[in-house]
Amino acid sequence: MSYDRIVYVGDGGSDVHVMLHVNRQDGFTVAVSEAKHIAQIAKRSVLSDDALSVLVPVLEDIVGWDSVRIRSLFESRGFLIQEWDKVRTDWLTIRETPGRVDSALRLVEAANA
Repeated sequence: MSYDRIVYVGDGGSDVHVMLHVNRQDGFTVAVSEAKHIAQIAKRSVLSDDALSVLVPVLEDIVGWDSVRIRSLFESRGFLIQEWDKVRTDWLTIRETPGRVDSALRLVEAANA
């Protein structure tokens, strides 16, 4: 089986090396965890209590279906996608520069200018 046909789903640190390898070989990786070390590597992330949720990025990105068609498939099989929030997560750590006074105030003023 060629790597471009592999879909790998992972949730933690033990999956990092496999995800990197699968991505490098044009496979598809899905993170099912908010852990940033895994979410940053995976091509897609899904957070849900239902195992069927990992089908959504596969149907979107590999099969090319839109949300209407995916919802229709689930409903035709007796499942209702009750909530579906599509978000992009940016993980940031921001610290104030040592020795700078009122950095936050200057940042707000610059944003409002």
